[in-house]
Amino acid sequence: MNISKEILQEIALTRDEYDLIVSKLKRQPSKVELGMFGALWSEHCGYKHSKLLLELFPTKGEYVQVGAGSENAGVIDIGDDMSVVFKMESHNHPSAVEPFQGAATGVGGIIRDILAMGARPIALLNSLRFGPLNEPRNRFLYERVISGISAYGNCTGIPDVGGEVNFDESYSGNPLVNAMCIGLLEKGNLVRATTGEPGSLFVLVGAPTGRDGIHGASGLASRTFSDDREMRPTVQVGDPFLEKVLIEACLEVARTGLLEGMQDLGAAGLTSSVVEIAERGKTGFNLDVSRVPRREEGMNAYEVMLSESQERMLLVIRPENLNQVTEILSRWDLGSSVIGESTIDGIARILDGEEEVAAAPVSTLTEAPRYRPPSSRPSYLEQIQREAVPEQPDITQANQLLLKMIGSPNIASRHSIYRQYDHEVQTNTVIKPGLADAAVLRLRNSDKGLAIATDGNGRYTYLDPYAGGAIAVAEACRNVACSGAKPVAITDCLNFGSPENPEIYYQLENAIKGAAEACRIFGIPVVSGNVSLYNETKKDAIHPTPIIGAVGILDKVEDCLSSDFKNPGDDIFLLGSEKLFGASAALSGSEYLAYIYQMTIGRPEVDLEAELKLQKLLAELAKEHLVNSAHDCSEGGLAIAIAEMSILGKLGVDLNFEVSGRWDAALFGENQSQVVVSAAPEKGDEILATAAKFEVPILRIGIVGGNRFLLKDIIDLPTGELTRQYMDGLQLSHL
Repeated sequence: MNISKEILQEIALTRDEYDLIVSKLKRQPSKVELGMFGALWSEHCGYKHSKLLLELFPTKGEYVQVGAGSENAGVIDIGDDMSVVFKMESHNHPSAVEPFQGAATGVGGIIRDILAMGARPIALLNSLRFGPLNEPRNRFLYERVISGISAYGNCTGIPDVGGEVNFDESYSGNPLVNAMCIGLLEKGNLVRATTGEPGSLFVLVGAPTGRDGIHGASGLASRTFSDDREMRPTVQVGDPFLEKVLIEACLEVARTGLLEGMQDLGAAGLTSSVVEIAERGKTGFNLDVSRVPRREEGMNAYEVMLSESQERMLLVIRPENLNQVTEILSRWDLGSSVIGESTIDGIARILDGEEEVAAAPVSTLTEAPRYRPPSSRPSYLEQIQREAVPEQPDITQANQLLLKMIGSPNIASRHSIYRQYDHEVQTNTVIKPGLADAAVLRLRNSDKGLAIATDGNGRYTYLDPYAGGAIAVAEACRNVACSGAKPVAITDCLNFGSPENPEIYYQLENAIKGAAEACRIFGIPVVSGNVSLYNETKKDAIHPTPIIGAVGILDKVEDCLSSDFKNPGDDIFLLGSEKLFGASAALSGSEYLAYIYQMTIGRPEVDLEAELKLQKLLAELAKEHLVNSAHDCSEGGLAIAIAEMSILGKLGVDLNFEVSGRWDAALFGENQSQVVVSAAPEKGDEILATAAKFEVPILRIGIVGGNRFLLKDIIDLPTGELTRQYMDGLQLSHL
């Protein structure tokens, strides 16, 4: 067909895909139609290389009200006439190009996904990845991304309550910015993204439309940074103050019951918004772009349909309700325009005044091809999985190594990040950032609480994609369990390189299989999520990084646990082990090997059945008030977990366990399914009995108290020295 390679590249369609479009339409598409197909068939909107794999995830469960793929976000019913709405999405590519606005509009977009369900957004989390901060470009990206997140979240009055950040060379120049939002929905207020009956009106509300973000979905988020094309015009610009007004106005309209449907304008703007609701409503539509308010002169239909200008929502209402709805919007000083209506014919018809510029079946626009590319086990795996770890250092270096490890950028305190976030606005934050493995929120007019956490480890997935996917689910759910909550559902954000590379597709395929297996064993469904592919620069692909956002329920919010040691004299227990044996395998993918030896080697493992027992035990210990604190052993292993609990509680420890095998593996190895808890001495026998009931191994390993970190004749350090290193580590990594 007569179309240039440059045009196809601009809209991220292949020649074969263009020919398929022509075959389906039985004619060549118009320019506007071609732009719409490019957006809707993009990786970002169409999930061409991942949809078949995503079908492996379990999506149904006891609490699921709206599952994955059917709406803007997942919904779980938590009782007391309340539902929780949540989702995670990426804004990686925009943040690599323009980090402040890329991160800010990522937050704005995920907020509107929650709002589109009729829910009030009550909390934000994030999961971030950057290259080493001693490189100026990485430091610039890091500082501007954090500023963008804080500026947008703080201005909208939604608390940023948790998250995580990690640094690795593989993310240099290609940061990961994954944003998660939680919303609360009262019974009967759920809004669907649908067109309603034919004849329903489409009302566009919010910001006027500009040229920002054109080709954001089809270009920026659906190809690699493989050349020097200027991408900055594809990054959107946000207005958080307008977003705040939009939230309140849309929620007021939703409470009236006058909405047939509601949809945000995110990736691909009007194109994805109207076509997706028409697909769900099984209708067609007429849309007149000349009615769309614009902030720039001379915009054509193509630009209006593909603009990703922020802070816009599409409301679907019956004609008889129009005056009442526009009156509410006017009270909030929001402009609104009727730009179209649903039809019975199933055709997506775009008009520009009297001129018809596009007319294609909705079903054709939404039927993006699905690919299962070739998959081959990465050639690097054989060597790095078998490579021997270095000889253990002399035990006299234990003090020095613990101090160095506690200051690692991947372990040190994140207070320099979260102090920029308002995490107490709305006054529902029970446990503040940095004090626990999960954020905990109270729910007004209920005894219940929510525990929320994000987690994922790119090194693990790089070393073994299947295990890495499973461990991501296990760690996120374990973090929630360490707060005393029962994990009930997850969302995900799957960050990978180009799926057209057989080795990258192998990583994606096996990480999803591993995560799906963990979900099945835990009985936890995936209710929403996002896939971000083509995360590559000229240098290489990022480490495959599946990020999991877990949500758990506390029947009584006062039963929640934090990580800090509470009382001198409390006993310290290690759940998940009857002895401490330092096996080299425990160092696989560890921060210890990466930070001390600059090595990423080994093969991480996880016992999912043992993990499930541990999580159930933690909920029981919290419910029965048997333990005072809990913290999982993750980056840095057992020694780091105990040191963090000591630092947070401003209390020392006297550890008395025996170490056999490698002492460094026992202290810094990252064995999965291990948690440190502290408890009053009189609770010890009951804790041991409860652990036995759940078939979880347990070991009493020390006592809380004093002002030193003591481990027999191996480690002797003042807690103040550990604290200084922990608090300053992230800032020092800039130098």
